[in-house]
Amino acid sequence: MEKELGSWYSPALGQDMPIVSYGHAGFALLLVPTAAADYLEYERFLMIDALKPFIESGKMRVFSVNSINNESWLNNEILPEHKAIRHNQFNDYIFFEVAPYIRNKCGNDAMIFVSGASFGALHSMNLFLKRPDIINGAISMSGVYDLTDYTKGFWDEQVYFNSPMHYIPNLEDPFFLDKIKASHHIHIYTGSGNYEDPEANRKFSQVLNNKGINHDLDIWGADIHHDWPTWRAMLPYIIETKF
Repeated sequence: MEKELGSWYSPALGQDMPIVSYGHAGFALLLVPTAAADYLEYERFLMIDALKPFIESGKMRVFSVNSINNESWLNNEILPEHKAIRHNQFNDYIFFEVAPYIRNKCGNDAMIFVSGASFGALHSMNLFLKRPDIINGAISMSGVYDLTDYTKGFWDEQVYFNSPMHYIPNLEDPFFLDKIKASHHIHIYTGSGNYEDPEANRKFSQVLNNKGINHDLDIWGADIHHDWPTWRAMLPYIIETKF
């Protein structure tokens, strides 16, 4: 399996940002870390090993980036307004730096899907829903889709526009809504075990249904917990059966 490390100074984030890729061909799967982790988290927790058959066969090429959650919503040393600003800078980094980097590697017509678990699930879904003209779909595992779960009571326009539970009900712009509806890859998966929140997933599914957005909701059992063994089972299953 081919592995390539890259890095550049991010204008959006004002710092060097590493990126790793695995594989040589296929659609692109961009992995967003869980909380405050780095670009090699998925390798350390054996997710790349779990995806190895699909990577080596050329079905997909996997990319992973650093989280900056410890500089935004998980940073208790800065004002909430500044956390929101940092979140938006991360979005811009993905849209205007990482996506072009991926398409430079995979081809201008490459499909890019984004995936994450836990806090990474919210980021993944949000990135797709905000820019379905850049990102082609999302695989979100064990997530919640209300950003206020992380903002400790803070609310402003920037929280609203990064909280799918809030902005999707009011989304009417056909440019975005039609592209979201055209995606065949909106996958929302969760367990029902320890630290999972299946009800949050049902509520978000209903929000999507109310907008006529087709998606794949799959809630696994009470023995499926909020941890890496769950995600190592879910993501290969989704790639094998849905792509």
